[in-house]
Amino acid sequence: MVGLVLLLVGSAAALDYVHRPDVAGAAPGWFWGAVVGLWLFAWLVTARFAAAAPPVAFGRRAVDLIVPVLFGAFLIFLWEVVTVGAGVPSVLMPAPSAIGARIAQAVPTLRDDFVQTVLRAVIPGWICGSAAGFLIAILCDRVPFLARGLIPIGNFVSALPMIGIAPIMVMWFGFDWPSKVAVVVIMTFFPALVNTVAGLQAAGRLELDLMRSYGAGYLQTLLKLRLPAAMPFVFNGLKINSTLALIGAIVAEFFGTPVVGMGFRISTEVGRMSLDMVWAEIAVAAVTGSLFYGLLALAERAVTFWHPSYRRR
Repeated sequence: MVGLVLLLVGSAAALDYVHRPDVAGAAPGWFWGAVVGLWLFAWLVTARFAAAAPPVAFGRRAVDLIVPVLFGAFLIFLWEVVTVGAGVPSVLMPAPSAIGARIAQAVPTLRDDFVQTVLRAVIPGWICGSAAGFLIAILCDRVPFLARGLIPIGNFVSALPMIGIAPIMVMWFGFDWPSKVAVVVIMTFFPALVNTVAGLQAAGRLELDLMRSYGAGYLQTLLKLRLPAAMPFVFNGLKINSTLALIGAIVAEFFGTPVVGMGFRISTEVGRMSLDMVWAEIAVAAVTGSLFYGLLALAERAVTFWHPSYRRR
């Protein structure tokens, strides 16, 4: 803890120094040497935390949280001191403080973009695509020739360039959110299908023979053995789709949308050389994607708590 306090004090002092008007853009050489020393010290502190093994569960969870937070915070610190101390032009790389200020100023715009992209396109598309993939996978499991026909097509569709599909969907469904939902459905359907089909085939032969010896039918075997065994694969597909859906919706907005949305904002603000607003949209998208993925990981842990990957050594 002493090392962590010293690291925080040193980082705060460096940030205060580099933002002085006579230092910003012309930081002296000794300052960069001090930053390198601070980086080595942060490496040592983070490594000590990562190697710690607290005996209680609360301590282990705290260490699991501190290490990534400390790592990410120091990367942002380095980003700030380098861009401010070296005077990097904001059109090339704005400082995190400038991005934070822009986020605070543009809250209404970011809120409207979030509603348009995430709530009207990503979430409906992710639900429809993932649910359709899951249900079709169960149908494929019951009708084997469907699996032999659809899986190769899924691999083919996964290789299609999104920048080619998105304008077609815009032509078919218009400029508003339905075309973005269609793009997200296409991107999320086949990962859910392929992972669910693989999961349904993961049940062990011994367990299947045991269910058969009990006289269990297809539906009983599916509900009590094969679907529970498939859950790790299903959640793997859902987590993959959480990132694909966000990427697909943002990319689709590049090809036509009402004057709102993350993709629209990024494309227009790049043209205006307003990189701080572009990074503000990227930050909102990154936080949204991370929270989405984290919620799915928590749900996966609650559903598949029995899986060997969750056992502690």
